[in-house]
Amino acid sequence: MANTQTRGAIVTGASRGIGSVVAKRLARDGFAIVVNYAGNAAKAEEVVAEIKAAGGQAVAVQADVANAADVEQLFKQALDTYGRVDVVVNNAGIMPLSPIAKGDVSTFDKVITTNLRGTFLVLAQAAQHVSEGGRIIAFSSSVLAKAFPSYGAYIASKAGVEGLVHVLTNELRGRKITVNAVAPGPVGTELFLKGKTQAQIEELSKIPPLERLGQPEDIANVVSFLAGPDGGWVNGQVLRANGGFA
Repeated sequence: MANTQTRGAIVTGASRGIGSVVAKRLARDGFAIVVNYAGNAAKAEEVVAEIKAAGGQAVAVQADVANAADVEQLFKQALDTYGRVDVVVNNAGIMPLSPIAKGDVSTFDKVITTNLRGTFLVLAQAAQHVSEGGRIIAFSSSVLAKAFPSYGAYIASKAGVEGLVHVLTNELRGRKITVNAVAPGPVGTELFLKGKTQAQIEELSKIPPLERLGQPEDIANVVSFLAGPDGGWVNGQVLRANGGFA
């Protein structure tokens, strides 16, 4: 039987990168974690094992955030396991790049489906199931302010995410639930480093005045703040965690 005293947290895209570090951080903060993954069960189970080894609670649940039935099932399993959902972090996302002039509709559709439709579906379930006083955290990106060439689909998807966050904040009036987005700058993850030369990586790492790439821990610290007691008065905001990148 689920323990109703447990504070449950769902982290999507938590099998690797920023998501895995966020899941581990929230587990240290005392949340029982649903480690969501799309395809890599082995990696997700590694995150679960690490959380359990440190004395935390975690389960891995497969769900494609772009699939409405999967997302519904994800929340059902979280509620069946822990009895409640207090925090939802929608970190799952993809970032294939292509110039707009190329007219690559299939890449555009794929990015919008995962990043924007996926956020919409997760926020919709979160709005229905998060406990009073809970926290909903989406992921945007600081690249919105830079408008780099070839980031058209990605930036369009993340601009949409920010719009959803602002609307949902107002829709949840009266339930004491905060809705915010975290917008990282360049972070040294597999998603970011893939396909870039060492020269490109070094160039990007010099853009912030702090002259380094972000680390997943930098972003997890911000999520922890928004999910914790000190973040309770921050609502309807996009927190740009980027070292001054933009």
